[in-house]
Amino acid sequence: MEPLTQDACAFYEDHALFDDYTGVVLETEEGRRIAQALGSHKAVILRNHGLLTVGGSVDAAAWWFITMERSCQAQLLAKAAGPTVRITHENAKLTHGQIGDDTVGWFNFQPLYDQIVAAEPDLFD
Repeated sequence: MEPLTQDACAFYEDHALFDDYTGVVLETEEGRRIAQALGSHKAVILRNHGLLTVGGSVDAAAWWFITMERSCQAQLLAKAAGPTVRITHENAKLTHGQIGDDTVGWFNFQPLYDQIVAAEPDLFD
């Protein structure tokens, strides 16, 4: 994923690619291999499958997933429209430092959590 948007910078040098699709994960070893590819990053793109995100809380992991999916969509749309302009390495690193930690992920998820609870008040009973 390229640093084309501010949100994409949350994953700048903080995501990996699992480039070994072998079908539906049925064995524990496959999970270990994905975890190894993920390493210390917050996200991994699973070739021919999709995205996987992690966080220090469920809220942060959920926000990272939503943001990564939106960032991937934005990149695909931008590339379909023509040449793209990447955010510079220095600015992408700076932005990652500002918006890429778990506290920010947790905080950004809170309005969505409130919306879910308001729409489904009995969800967690």
